[in-house]
Amino acid sequence: MPPKRVTRLPVRPSTVRYPVLVVVFVCAACGLVYELELVALASYLIGDSVTQASVVLSVMVFAMGVGSLLAKRLRCRAAVGFGLVECGLALIGGCSALVLYAAFAWLGEARYVLVAFSLAIGVLIGAEIPLLMSLIQRAESARSARLSGAREKDSAADPAGTVADLFAADYVGALVGGLAFPFLLLPWLGQLTGALVTGAVNAVAGGGLVLWLFRRDLTCRSRALLIGANVAVLAVLATATVLVDDFEDAARRAVYGDDVRVAVRTDLQDVVVTGERGSPPDLFVNGRLRAGGADAARYHESLVHPAMNGPHARVLILGGGDGLAAREVLRHAGVRSVTVVEVDPGVARLARTHPELTALNGHALRDPRVRIAFADSFRWLRETATTAPAPGADGHGSRGEGPRERYDVVISDLPDPGISAGAKLYSEEFYGLAARVLADDGRLVVHAGSAAASPRTYWTVDSTLRAAGFATRPYSAHGSGAYLASGPDRADRSGGADTGAAGDGGAADWGYLLAAAGTYPPELALPAGTPPLRSLTAGSLVTGVRAVERTRDERAAPPPPSTLVHPRYGG
Repeated sequence: MPPKRVTRLPVRPSTVRYPVLVVVFVCAACGLVYELELVALASYLIGDSVTQASVVLSVMVFAMGVGSLLAKRLRCRAAVGFGLVECGLALIGGCSALVLYAAFAWLGEARYVLVAFSLAIGVLIGAEIPLLMSLIQRAESARSARLSGAREKDSAADPAGTVADLFAADYVGALVGGLAFPFLLLPWLGQLTGALVTGAVNAVAGGGLVLWLFRRDLTCRSRALLIGANVAVLAVLATATVLVDDFEDAARRAVYGDDVRVAVRTDLQDVVVTGERGSPPDLFVNGRLRAGGADAARYHESLVHPAMNGPHARVLILGGGDGLAAREVLRHAGVRSVTVVEVDPGVARLARTHPELTALNGHALRDPRVRIAFADSFRWLRETATTAPAPGADGHGSRGEGPRERYDVVISDLPDPGISAGAKLYSEEFYGLAARVLADDGRLVVHAGSAAASPRTYWTVDSTLRAAGFATRPYSAHGSGAYLASGPDRADRSGGADTGAAGDGGAADWGYLLAAAGTYPPELALPAGTPPLRSLTAGSLVTGVRAVERTRDERAAPPPPSTLVHPRYGG
């Protein structure tokens, strides 16, 4: 129990509640920033944002309960206990992003570190409110001691009102922290510096409250301990902030190798270009291989050219801000217009200005036939489909007029379906919108991940396309860097399911689905007049069909389609 001895406070007891509530507000904001920072960084490093958010939040809430119970042992020394809790929270929370990134960069595994930080931060956050409640009761006791009448004493002690005030300040602080993270800290400071600055604010707020307001409750040893601990924590955070750029460069080299040419942070994501001088560069977006220089031709030739077998005057590319799919499209005679829908202007800007990327994509994004729309593909399709003439029941276009054109070919060059953030781009609703912008005899081609490494995910895309009214032709292609496209996990994926994906022992594969609206699947062949290709042939298409069919489980029923409200990817 709190000590019954009442010492004099440096301010009037009636005003103690307000600085305590301000500190509750600040600490709650810092705590939520730590949570969001762990979720955001784990989603970037490990992938699957839904899983990472679930792990962080559930572990942290459980740990908060444990922390509340452990705080009971510190109530007799609430002032020094709260000061040490905030000091530890500032150090652990502030350095969490650095340590998590370091574990991923040098050890290749960040999941256990993520759980450990979630537990530690949750325990410390859970201990805050009980200790602050004890401190406020300490002030109320001092106030009651100064009052003479019993009725006045009863009015001074209001536990229910105190609890309500504490939780109100806590929830409002969480709101401010939750809004500050995406709109202020992340764009201005980034994940690493933002966490360090948040830790410094946390340390100043918690230590300042105890050392100013409740300093007379501290022994000389406790006061020296708190001052030394806070100075040490602030020194660590300040040093890390000064060295954070050097740390990030070293960690980036550990992840991508020593040949990092360009590393930029756009408004939406991290973009890194790597590779030796004079060799085709690799483009990574949020740690995932977007375009591998050595395999770029193999991947994009397999994606684009089978879909061009038929009318192809108007082509729509969903994703493809690197310009490589557009490069292959523009090699075909008869292409009049190409629309590229890219969510991140920074990727397209880099693909248009970086000399080696422009050499790789053949300056495709500067071609006058190419128009770039910067928008989310789902939202863009939804807005376009509502004004485009919808196909009738017989598969032909209705007579309704729409101001936007329909496309002969739609190429879906989007993030892997196994990534939660991209699940809506592989949903039945998404393909329904794509069907509305297709011409009567148009074709849709989808990159559906690795059929060998994730067969259930691949065949779920097939089921989803069929549920949206498409008939499909599955096929695949193999390449040495195909497995890197699915996520930034640095674990070795060269063996196992990937091995032999296309009859090339140890090579990984890309899985594709060529689709057309109706009951008859499109012909899988190269169009007449196809320009000379570096890797794709009619024979490799046949091999790709056989390879992908080997991943189908004929004994099991087809997987159910994926929808917006019931995404089924990741298995």
